[in-house]
Amino acid sequence: MTAVDTALPWAAGMLVLAMLLNLWRMLRGPDLPDRILALDTLYINALALVMLLGIRFRSSLYFEVALVIAALGFIGTVALARHVLRGESIE
Repeated sequence: MTAVDTALPWAAGMLVLAMLLNLWRMLRGPDLPDRILALDTLYINALALVMLLGIRFRSSLYFEVALVIAALGFIGTVALARHVLRGESIE
């Protein structure tokens, strides 16, 4: 067992804990910008968790999924921020 195999479950556990805390902030957040930021952080943590799974299972497919999550998360955050600021989603 290598050091990476020992560290991966710990890192995954910390990411899951961070995701739960982000989910709590997203559901309970005092303002809408706090909830949007929690959602943004939640998808970034999900991205990191998928990358850890790719390292653990030694598969490049997980890294491609991480790229899709990153692209969709960025587009979703921009669209949500534009909707909150201007009241419109698409020009």
